[in-house]
Amino acid sequence: EKNNDIKMVATAGEGQAEVVLVGCGCPLRGMGWYHAVQLLGDECPSAKLCYIVEPWFMGGGASGPGGAEFAEFQKQTEAAHGVVFLKSLTDLPDAAEGTKRLALVSGRTGDNPRLLKEAIAHGCSTIYLEKPGAPTVGELEEMRDYAKENGVEVLMGYNKNVCKYVSKARDFAAANEGSHVTFVSNNTYESTPESLGECFERNAEGMLKNMAIHELALLVSFYDVTVENIESAKADKEFSSHQTLKGPSGKEWTDFDKIKFTITTKTGKQVSVQADRCGGDTSYAKVSDADGNEIFRHNMPDEDDKANVSVLEAKYPGAMPYFFAQDPDYITVKERVAAHCAKGTEAEGIATIDIAVETLRVAEYLVPVLSEQLA
Repeated sequence: EKNNDIKMVATAGEGQAEVVLVGCGCPLRGMGWYHAVQLLGDECPSAKLCYIVEPWFMGGGASGPGGAEFAEFQKQTEAAHGVVFLKSLTDLPDAAEGTKRLALVSGRTGDNPRLLKEAIAHGCSTIYLEKPGAPTVGELEEMRDYAKENGVEVLMGYNKNVCKYVSKARDFAAANEGSHVTFVSNNTYESTPESLGECFERNAEGMLKNMAIHELALLVSFYDVTVENIESAKADKEFSSHQTLKGPSGKEWTDFDKIKFTITTKTGKQVSVQADRCGGDTSYAKVSDADGNEIFRHNMPDEDDKANVSVLEAKYPGAMPYFFAQDPDYITVKERVAAHCAKGTEAEGIATIDIAVETLRVAEYLVPVLSEQLA
């Protein structure tokens, strides 16, 4: 009877990073929530979720849409796992001696510059930052420099860097002289002015800084693409479409609803990217021979992934579909970052903030270059 008032508190064990999740969002909808679900399910052995910082639903958003669902998730998670919920990073207690603290920052992109500084001030030695990291190159460079000055490593949630469809296509191309890789990214928006207008407004940073940023990170990580090393960027005019549409607010937004382009580098590499907001729910990488004939393709999700998706759909009905398709990759990225934080092992294939800065630079460079070709 006497033990009832002793509260279990989540504590990192031997070889584990103490994880502070910043920005949980609404259950079933927020990416932060899905990170929490994977961590609480012990999917990442080197990570222990100890704190969840949620400014919105523990503040101004508590009584609004999603507030009740969040409160229920908080109650269950505190009871079952001893996770401590906080409204702000400034409420975080000091890390215990010898604890390796990892901040997993999954809030709004615009808040990231402030959150990174707060996480560093509160003892986080490694930071996992969701893509694209910050709204602009300038802000992300400032964050990179601030982290370096404080001896803090910043790694990015660019999960396609570790996707098997990417590695399989790269391996196939490497074994076939003169071949060409195209990375294809699709979304499931309806091809109507209303649907795309809503999409353009909600993702106001634009397609290249949002949906296709993962593909640009692949180009920077694996194909020597930098702004200075781009010889040419050529849009496929037949495929691509650039529109100005009204969003729900009545304001007009101009963006690509689909784009295909090929980059040739000064060091002689060539690679293509294709992104379509209305292309469906399968993304893939394909390899073509020197004559342009397709000789290899690997889909995401593939058959193994689809079986996993069915299991997860039954477990979390109503959650965002893309969580499930990319579930194994999210686990891989978090585990590699957590193991790096806890034990110093190399975070193989994981994008650094330096890669993220260059990726954002390439995105900012490409928008006018490609738009002009479609005018």
